[in-house]
Amino acid sequence: MFKTSIASLAVAAALSTTAFAQQLEPWGTAGGWDIMIDPSLGNGCLIQAEYQDGSVIRIGFDRNEGMGYLTAFNEEWGEIEEGADYGILFDLDGEEYEAVATGIYLNGVPGADIYFDNPDFLFDIAAKYTMRIYNENGLVTAIDLGGTMVGLEAAMECQDELG
Repeated sequence: MFKTSIASLAVAAALSTTAFAQQLEPWGTAGGWDIMIDPSLGNGCLIQAEYQDGSVIRIGFDRNEGMGYLTAFNEEWGEIEEGADYGILFDLDGEEYEAVATGIYLNGVPGADIYFDNPDFLFDIAAKYTMRIYNENGLVTAIDLGGTMVGLEAAMECQDELG
């Protein structure tokens, strides 16, 4: 079923709730992504985009934890339990990776928070064309990654600017 395992860390619900309760600060745009700063994550920069299926995706850096993360939200994901861990599979252009996601809510919208102990993995995602995320019930979302590398490079410029 799952081919390759990556080291990942599910963050406790308390951290997730705190991380999304704060107001994001706009920094710019690049590659079709909004570049933002999250003060609750040590002024970690992130990229965010909304997709046609209603999913909102954030990819960024948590400077408090020294980790990278990917967060996805969608109004249609009503069965998510806040703080619960979910086994998921990333398919990046046919290359599969296992991870653990933690259920979260942002302004009442359900989502999943996935932290990576190797932030460079985010650039591996950005180097691909398509990301599909699966859970035990099948496909959760499919995302065109066009422009993601440009967006993440801008997020790195944001991080450099903030010191």
